[in-house]
Amino acid sequence: MNLLFIGDVVGRSGCDFIRSNLYRIKKEYEIDVTIANGENSAPGNGITKASADELTEYGVDIITTGNHAFRRKESAQIYEQENILRPANYPEGCEGKGYGIYDFGRYRLAVINLMGTVYMEALDNPFSVIDNILRETDTPNIIVDFHAEATSEKKAMGHYLTGKVTAVLGTHTHVQTSDEIILGGHTGYITDVGMTGPELSVLGVCSEDAVRKQKYKTPVYFRESENDAFLNAVVLQIDTKLGICTKINRLIIR
Repeated sequence: MNLLFIGDVVGRSGCDFIRSNLYRIKKEYEIDVTIANGENSAPGNGITKASADELTEYGVDIITTGNHAFRRKESAQIYEQENILRPANYPEGCEGKGYGIYDFGRYRLAVINLMGTVYMEALDNPFSVIDNILRETDTPNIIVDFHAEATSEKKAMGHYLTGKVTAVLGTHTHVQTSDEIILGGHTGYITDVGMTGPELSVLGVCSEDAVRKQKYKTPVYFRESENDAFLNAVVLQIDTKLGICTKINRLIIR
């Protein structure tokens, strides 16, 4: 199986880029399953039903999220859909689910969405939470989106899950790292997949706004950059009988 994982989709620019390019990318890389982190896909931040529906319409099979999962008032409604996940370590009783097991005929794929706690919300311990999930998972094909700020926490999770899951893919910081590796000959890993949205920006935000905020420390309304978009992603080659990642390649498509 060839799996495409797309880094944080940012606003109108990111959605439009996926609309215009995803079909071609999937054909070129012979993609079987596409996952995208969509927590910033709505204009102005967060995720809405409209932005989630767009990503699905354009060819994304499964949507993961992160710390902006409930940013918008209507966000809670979208987690009724089977293909949309929020971090599994949100407290019990929170809307939605943190993982899903999806049947693609010849194989079944588990996708787990987790959020880090270093420099982020004090959610449940992601290491303990994933232990519980793995005990309930009955397929060897397991993809983990670890939405976290600290590179040390992401690295630790990668090593902790080596041999237990197919891949640990970092999201949230919007800058693609060049440390892709197969850990223990089994688990694909990258610290951050990157983002899909305006390239000449500060994490998708208009550069002038971000500079003003950091220079003067006063409130600033962040606008989405109007510069050309690019796509950051990884392509995984997976042995679905064993749940092993046999290849991981970074993509930057402009």
